Amino acid sequence: QVQLVESGGGLVQAGDSLRLSCAASGRTFSSYAMGWLRQAPGKEREFVAAISWSGGSTLYADFVKGRFTISRDNAKNTVYLQMNSLKPEDTAVYYCAAVLTATIYVVGIDDYDYWGQGTQVTVSS
Repeated sequence: QVQLVESGGGLVQAGDSLRLSCAASGRTFSSYAMGWLRQAPGKEREFVAAISWSGGSTLYADFVKGRFTISRDNAKNTVYLQMNSLKPEDTAVYYCAAVLTATIYVVGIDDYDYWGQGTQVTVSS
């Protein structure tokens, strides 16, 4: 079992930056691939970024490439999402998710086994 708790969301202006954190419980955190997904009002949840269990591989949705960076600190059981150059269309609830797998290609909602409660990010224009 893995429990995930996100933090770091808030209200910012377009062009600003935010760093989301996801703290995980459990001794086997370093065995899990981790991802960030988001859901905007009236839209389906969508993939944002993923990182392999070691942190050696990352994967991004096209719409965040060059702006967002996913990273992890296995010693702290934490995964991060650094979001720069935020746009109003980035407004959404951001979820942290985990799955016990060696692959980095975890882009679907059904690929993940554990989810956090989400943190709201609102970007004003």
